[in-house]
Amino acid sequence: MDDWRWMTATALGQGIADGSIDPVALTEVFLTAIDTHEHRDRIYARVTADRARAEALAASHRAKAGLRRSPLDGVPVSWKDLFDTAGVATEAGTRLMAGRIPDTDAEVLRNATAAGLVCLGKTHLSEIAFSGLGLNPMTATSPNVNDPDVVPGGSSSGAAASVAFGLAAAGIGSDTGGSVRIPSAWNDITGFKTTHGRLSLAGSVPLCGTFDTVGPLCRSVGDAALLTAAMAGTKAPDLRGTDGPLRLAILDTITMDDVREQPLAGFTDAANRLRDAGADITHIALPDLAQAFAASAALYTADSWAWWRDRIEANPTAMFPQIYARISAGRDIGAADYIAAWSMLRDLRKAYAAATASFDAVIMPTAAIMPPNVDRLLTDDDYYKTENLLALRNTRVANLMDLPAVSLPTGTPSCGIMLCGHTGQDDRLLRVAAQAEAALQR
Repeated sequence: MDDWRWMTATALGQGIADGSIDPVALTEVFLTAIDTHEHRDRIYARVTADRARAEALAASHRAKAGLRRSPLDGVPVSWKDLFDTAGVATEAGTRLMAGRIPDTDAEVLRNATAAGLVCLGKTHLSEIAFSGLGLNPMTATSPNVNDPDVVPGGSSSGAAASVAFGLAAAGIGSDTGGSVRIPSAWNDITGFKTTHGRLSLAGSVPLCGTFDTVGPLCRSVGDAALLTAAMAGTKAPDLRGTDGPLRLAILDTITMDDVREQPLAGFTDAANRLRDAGADITHIALPDLAQAFAASAALYTADSWAWWRDRIEANPTAMFPQIYARISAGRDIGAADYIAAWSMLRDLRKAYAAATASFDAVIMPTAAIMPPNVDRLLTDDDYYKTENLLALRNTRVANLMDLPAVSLPTGTPSCGIMLCGHTGQDDRLLRVAAQAEAALQR
């Protein structure tokens, strides 16, 4: 039964369907693993054991009656602690929300529950989800599966750790600048950032409402497709291959600058394996993208400050100083500058779409750096700022251009390859990513 902890969510669902896995026994395997794990309290902020057992029992009855609600009915997953859970605290990794208990589930959790998924609990994150590192000295810093001395990536840090350490079949996170993909890459799992608006944000604590997205952290592209469909209340797409060899573009502008040795080696090896499998890979440059990066700080911080300012100003010392400094910069962004930046970004998105329309996906290293050292991040402010910006640099392309994106493991520990698709074409990207995943696993 312990092998169940390392299976894909898809395979677990298939086992439930054929009667070889009982959802009650499956849930107990995960709950026992959580309760006996040395990092339990660094990964899970709260474990919802009673809810999980009740949902698993209902799933077991449905399976025996031939009334399963979805391919993942009965599969246990974790939820980032910014998705509301009725009657259970949702605190967004910050003392500013300590003791906050919502009355209803977030819409994506409600849809997933209707599809039969089992809620194991709430996972830790970067404070208010505003860091790609996963460092959170105010609540808990989750572990990295490859190295106890480095950060796990963020902000969906506990979500990634719950999967990587075998404490959930999948984790649900959010992604505003890379928060699903960075922890997925640094913990050698798969992460899927959806197009903005593809999944509902209702009932989730916002960071930046104009960029926030919901997405799964899991063991395969197939899992990502099924989990996304469950959260949307729709049917998952057929992931069978695209027509002919993949046409991929390596984006040389910004994303390949100063990529460190291991991420570059992992990406290069993965790109070569894709070529060996028949992919046509071209290099492209998009110099106007630099304008979007130049405007991004204003866009992110102004939006975030608008929602968080009353809570922060009431108790600023309750925050990790690095997060406070980052978000409070939003108070100085003028309305005219903000509106002008958005006008420019919309034009840049159109130009990007036109320049990349002929490719199945644009590819790049998920992160330009390896996971930084925890102790140094806590004692060296300049190091924190440099590493946080570099961690999120490549992933931010998809958020700024409003693209779906998938991070896949390369086989080099803590190094991912990212595929960016086309706005609103999430299902198409999942098919492309499934084809790439198959090539990388040969």
